[in-house]
Amino acid sequence: MGTRSRRGRTRTHVPHAAEPGLDRVVYGEERPQTRLSGAPAADHEVTVPEYRDREPATGPPLQRHHDGRSESGRSSRSRRVSRARSRRRALRWSVTALAVLILGTASAGYLYYRQLNSNIKKDALNLGDEKARPARARANDAGQTPLNILLIGSDARDTEENQKLGAARRTFNGVPLADVQMLLHVSADRSNMAVVSMPRDTLLQIPRCTDPDDGTIYKATVLPTPANESLGRGGPGCTVATWEKFTGIHIDHFLQIDFSGVVSMADAIGGVPVCVDANILSRDSQGHGSGLKLAKGTHPVKGKQALQWLRTRYGFGDGSDLMRARAQHMYMNAMVRLLRQNATLTNPAKLRSLTETATSALTVDNDLGTVKRLYDLAVELRKVPTRGITMTTMPNRYAGVRVKPTEDAYTLFRLVRQDISLTGKSGNRTAAKAKASDDPAADDDQIKVLVSNGTRTNDQSPVGGRATAVTRLLAEEGFTKATAETSRAIAQETTMVQFPNDGLEGDAQRLAKAFNIPLGSVAKFPDVSEVTLVVGADWRSGNTYKQPKNDDRVPDTADALNGADKEKCMPVNPNYTWR
Repeated sequence: MGTRSRRGRTRTHVPHAAEPGLDRVVYGEERPQTRLSGAPAADHEVTVPEYRDREPATGPPLQRHHDGRSESGRSSRSRRVSRARSRRRALRWSVTALAVLILGTASAGYLYYRQLNSNIKKDALNLGDEKARPARARANDAGQTPLNILLIGSDARDTEENQKLGAARRTFNGVPLADVQMLLHVSADRSNMAVVSMPRDTLLQIPRCTDPDDGTIYKATVLPTPANESLGRGGPGCTVATWEKFTGIHIDHFLQIDFSGVVSMADAIGGVPVCVDANILSRDSQGHGSGLKLAKGTHPVKGKQALQWLRTRYGFGDGSDLMRARAQHMYMNAMVRLLRQNATLTNPAKLRSLTETATSALTVDNDLGTVKRLYDLAVELRKVPTRGITMTTMPNRYAGVRVKPTEDAYTLFRLVRQDISLTGKSGNRTAAKAKASDDPAADDDQIKVLVSNGTRTNDQSPVGGRATAVTRLLAEEGFTKATAETSRAIAQETTMVQFPNDGLEGDAQRLAKAFNIPLGSVAKFPDVSEVTLVVGADWRSGNTYKQPKNDDRVPDTADALNGADKEKCMPVNPNYTWR
């Protein structure tokens, strides 16, 4: 008979004389011997579960030691202890191995993260006068604010690869130009995005910029200058300063890419689909053109062909820079769609390739100069549905071989500045509504006001003496501390009241209310030293300001293209086709 252990199990000893091929007979069952490979033989001694309603059918009495324990019981306990120790050692080894694996992976991930961060080139955001920057947009009721990013395409020939792609041997390591300039505006509620291209030859006044590397100071241009020259006046931060001065829009970040970056990004994605309505060869008898050659229809372009597409003028439509901008919009639309798809890829190799390529291709502002910041930005951009993206070109007119912005351009930038969606016909306001300030206003005769003449426009000279005339009007209404700025006239589309700090917001709003100027036209500008009334082009005459009725529709001249549109093709000039 067997003996019962304290753990409720029965130990049975089976003699060696058992039937060959059978380890034992237990509870009337024949069971072949089974043993884990490498486990020590138990000399036919086994431990089996106890069945309370049965007893072992065979087996001699167990031999006992002087301490009352059976020989087989002692051996079994020893083996159980041994096996427990083995399991603990295995567990410790597994935990140790797992810890090493985790730490190794984390270290590798950290080193890879550092590598990606080191890939990213960084530069200063704004090289102009910090005090002259437009104020950030107010938050809406949900605490959300718009996001403005300037996209810059550089034609720098500063490497052998860029030189080869740029195909201009005499300009190696020369002053770079901002060949592509696009303002990307993401609405406060992330429901829509506007992309506004500016033709590279747009004539603007470039502000004073300081090169952050060597301290060189570039004076502000007196005569209108092609906007693409801003990049060579200290870097992308000067292009940002130029856009802010011209549009009145606060720019949060910039992203710059060069020739080789465009090519590598297109390659990493696997090609960007574009469409032409006829066979095209961008090359004339004098050798002008990008060399782009495509058959009619839709084709994925990558490598040098992608760069050719982005640079093509000769062959698209009338061969103007406007046609090139339209082609760039088509390319960007397709690229955005592909990037959205690739962002959800489960292929680690392709994701890694795309990440490494993107970080190596970009130059960004210092605040955006880490993978974490770029990832956070990508998350914000992905919130915008594709159908909510609108690509536009700044409305313009020819001025010789250059172009100038039209009144429609100022309308377009007003829509962006006021965070009005470009996707609908009547516009959709998503920005903050102007609210009355909690700052109490001083008495009218104690409010210092500087009156500035902003009646200059692209087509009209400023109204002479307008600041002085409005200053007299203010004095008659009780604002006796108003003075006129007579040294210069500026261009200001709409009349507005500016104030330098929160302590004067109440005074500014009081002035606006007295002259029927909407609260939405009262804004904080750090570069002014006191409450400043800028008399705009909408108040060129008369004693009473009449708020213009704004048309919030996107101007037809903006050549808008919706981001979800996959059907449009670039028109090909018949003189640049092939058979």
